[in-house]
Amino acid sequence: MSHKAPCAIAEGDMGTPTHRITICTSCRHKGTDCKPGYELIARLRAAIAAAGDSVSGEFEISGVACMAGCDRPCTVAYHGTRKATYLFGDIEADADIADLVRFARDYALLEDGWCSSVDRPGKLRKTTLARVPAAIIALEVSDVRVS
Repeated sequence: MSHKAPCAIAEGDMGTPTHRITICTSCRHKGTDCKPGYELIARLRAAIAAAGDSVSGEFEISGVACMAGCDRPCTVAYHGTRKATYLFGDIEADADIADLVRFARDYALLEDGWCSSVDRPGKLRKTTLARVPAAIIALEVSDVRVS
């Protein structure tokens, strides 16, 4: 994966996470009452902390009641300021932790968060539900006068 320079952290922001990972807590495996989101949050927090390096300080990991990926539990989103947001589905706590941590490392280094599917680790290549571009506010100059 080709990386751009990591985003600079403004002075005074040290220790404040600059990225978020959000995990759905209401997804259920079909035909069961199992809600894998809570287990995934705990496992991913532990794995990110164990990864040490800069990743553990870069990411806040939390849950949300629904991300509308109900047919593809468990759903996980990666967000960053001025970066593309990714939504992944069909994530399993046992099988996908290493790929989630690796994507966190990669994502933190991407200036705009943009990467192609071949640059995503493991199953994340095939389970991307959405990539939402960063919000960019554009002002259009107009010759039309408002009266």
